[in-house]
Amino acid sequence: MSTKTERAEIIGKRLDELYPHIDIPLDHKDGYTLLVAVILSAQCTDKRVNEVTPALFSAADTPAKMVKLGQKRILKLIATCGLANTKSTAIFEMSKILITEHGGEVPDSFQGLENLPGVGHKTASVVMVHQFGVPAFPVDTHIHRLAQRWKLTNGKNVVQTENDLKKLFPPEEWELRHLQFITYGREYCTARGCDGTKCPMCRELFPNRKNPVKTSK
Repeated sequence: MSTKTERAEIIGKRLDELYPHIDIPLDHKDGYTLLVAVILSAQCTDKRVNEVTPALFSAADTPAKMVKLGQKRILKLIATCGLANTKSTAIFEMSKILITEHGGEVPDSFQGLENLPGVGHKTASVVMVHQFGVPAFPVDTHIHRLAQRWKLTNGKNVVQTENDLKKLFPPEEWELRHLQFITYGREYCTARGCDGTKCPMCRELFPNRKNPVKTSK
């Protein structure tokens, strides 16, 4: 039986072989458009977000323009995204706060970001690591599921998973690792396509595993 550290080394090596370089899949041009895109990505595919944002950003790509656009117009432009009503309100209110409290700029701290409407720790982590280069390991459902299947965490919750992964991988790897995990999860170890016994990584890590792995959300 391998240890967590040994499994993490194997996982890192295999992911580097598959995805030596990988970019964040959400189309954006700056911190503000990234923040909006990440808010839209909750319970929505990156593909759908990238289909929606060109028209949205053409109409409003700054907080001031977004506020001028108004919540109803925002909603119309993002209607095909899940939770569109909630997200349109969050984007509108968040943009107002950026203007009144941050000079129209996206804050470069976890606290500043997490105080914004519609921005939780995962969203803040994505912006911090990809826009500001601050080490962060954003954990979404793909990463949470894989970390459990690969026995890198006990799966209590995403907070525990994030903490466990940060202990196993050095900070300079976090940005790449989180993108590698997400991409591998989508391509090889999906919620329905693998149960911990079928994909190449699961088979390599646990060649003798017979029973499906039950993961918590």
